[in-house]
Order: sequence, then structure tokens, then C-alpha cells
Amino acid sequence: MHSVLALAVALAAVVLGMTVTAIRIRQLDKAAVVDIAWGAGFVLVALATAVLGTVIDEGEAWRRWLLVAMVAVWGGRLAWHVRGRAVGEHQGKEDPRYAEMLGGSVSEVGMGTVVRRVLVTQGTAQWFVAAPVAVAAVLAAPWWPAVVAGVLVYGVGLFFEVVGDRQLAAYKATPRDQRPQVMETGLWAWTRHPNYFGDATVWWGLWLVAGLGSGWVAGLATVLCPVAMTLFIRNVTGAKLLEKTMMQRPGFPEYAERVPMFFPRPPRR
Repeated sequence: MHSVLALAVALAAVVLGMTVTAIRIRQLDKAAVVDIAWGAGFVLVALATAVLGTVIDEGEAWRRWLLVAMVAVWGGRLAWHVRGRAVGEHQGKEDPRYAEMLGGSVSEVGMGTVVRRVLVTQGTAQWFVAAPVAVAAVLAAPWWPAVVAGVLVYGVGLFFEVVGDRQLAAYKATPRDQRPQVMETGLWAWTRHPNYFGDATVWWGLWLVAGLGSGWVAGLATVLCPVAMTLFIRNVTGAKLLEKTMMQRPGFPEYAERVPMFFPRPPRR
């Protein structure tokens, strides 16, 4: 019963976050604003359900606030990282991924299309993926080895995401005539999308802490959540969609033949 209540609170948090996002999208005429809401929304869910667990005095305080901290570090960093692309100096230019998804700009297709194709899709995915964190706020944590393993897996994912983003930023900061056509050093020699792979790995770590850490029943009931996250950022709004435009850049098709798209592999000569 408490798990159902936690999922309901999580859904309310998602709806609130996406409503605020819709208002901002309409103001800026840019659907990419939802990228900020993606990371920030998970933080809102973690906080809301942690408060619920505290109020009804169910679950274990140390784990729900550990989860809040883990989600806040990941989601807060991600929201801050993408803010420039979403609402920064190029705020008048739509992200090519969303332009293709919508079939035009926000003003051209209307907010109804944005809600159906972007906000409902991402909001549903956000609520489903966050389910282990939500229910863990009101459940005990009998499997502490899963919690320890989850923190370690989370750390690997965060490493790939943070280091990959920094390496890409350093590459972009180098003058065009002094850098190779394609970023192919560091983690980018192991996977074409270390940041997206890091996202997925982070949520497998969170599932270990929140889902499997609550016992095999909760673990089995929520295992599709990190699976959905992996498929979502690999095949829907992440790597595969981005590559439709990246493949048009000189040198990228050859890079794609050498380096795997998602799961890392040691560099080949």
C-alpha cells in the first residue's frame, strides 16, 4: 500500500515538473528545454518520495536520503550541463533531435504536438524509470550488499558521464583548424557516446541500491526500469537519434566503423 502511495506521489511530482516545463517551452519556443527537466525531474521525484517516507515513517532514512543525494548529484549536474544548449545563447535554434521529432518548431506544430510527442513520452518514461527510487523511500533495505554494489556501479556511470562531457568540452574549445574532425580520444575512443552510456549505468546503480536493495521481490518488480532507461537514451531521444545528424559530418562514418555506439570496448588500432 505504501509503495502505491509512493508511486502516486512520484507521478504528481512528474506532472508538476512537466507542467512547468511546458510553460517554459512555450515562452522560449524551444522543446529542448525538456532536457533540463529530464535531470531535474528525477531530483524532484526523489525529494518528494523521501519526504513522504519521512512523514509516514516507513522505510529506512539513511537509504532514502542516500538516494536523494545520488539522484541530486546526477540530475543536478545533468540539468546544469545541458542548460546552455537548451536555453543559452542559441535559444532561438531548436535542437535537431526535437525538430525532427516534432516535424518543425514549437510555434509551427503547436503545443499540443509538443505535449503528445515530447512531454507525455518523457514524463511517462521519467515516472517509470524513477519507480525504484520512489518505492525505496518507503521500504526496508535488507540486501545491503546490493546497496554497496549499486554505489560502485553508480560511480562508474558518473565517471563516464562527467569525464566524457569534459573531454568533449575541451575538444570543442580547441580551434577547428587545430583539432581532428571527430572527437576520438579518451573515453570517446571506447564508445561514441560515453555520456549516454554513463546515464544508463548510473540508473543500473540506482536500481541496485533502491530496487534490489529492497529484496528480490522489489528488485524483480522494478528491473524493467533501468532496462527502459537504457533503451530510451540509446534508441529514442539519445544516441541513435543524435547519430542521424552526426553521420552527415565528415569523418564520423569512419569513426563509427571503429568505435561502438554505446557499450564501451577497448580502442582498436
